[in-house]
Amino acid sequence: MIDDLYSARILSLAANLPFSGRLDFSGPVLGWPGTGEQVAKLCGSKATVDILLHADGVTIRDFAQDIKACALGQAAAAVLGESVIGSTVPEIRAARDAMTAMLKFGGEGPTGRFEGLRLLKVVADYPARHASTMVAIEATLNAVADAMRHYELPCVLGMETAPDDKRTRNAG
Repeated sequence: MIDDLYSARILSLAANLPFSGRLDFSGPVLGWPGTGEQVAKLCGSKATVDILLHADGVTIRDFAQDIKACALGQAAAAVLGESVIGSTVPEIRAARDAMTAMLKFGGEGPTGRFEGLRLLKVVADYPARHASTMVAIEATLNAVADAMRHYELPCVLGMETAPDDKRTRNAG
């Protein structure tokens, strides 16, 4: 069973992480920058993601990820990285929800641009690995929330009023 979990395809994805690193927000940027983190408490896998939302507030314009995770977390991050630029926030949320359903409830997994995440369906049998498999996509959505918080888009966040966070964006 462990051979299924760490297949050659999963190990290959983990070894070839696209958009590895961090974005530089120190100068002018065209869009809305955001940074998000996610940690899997059980194993300590961690993802830090920087995104740049297009001025429409919906489309990912640029992306970078710093992943400190097991091969499963890295493989999921690789699939995410292959398709995230040009995707929309609703697409990413749908992929996260489908991924959760696949891991926890026997769902089929994401469709469309993030269909490659279905490769990780084998992780469903290993609940201790679910959180590490989800760190990159959760960190990406945390980065989206960070970008939106700074630009006070309560309607996009699904909130009735803007967050109280009035700080100035100071990334670097």
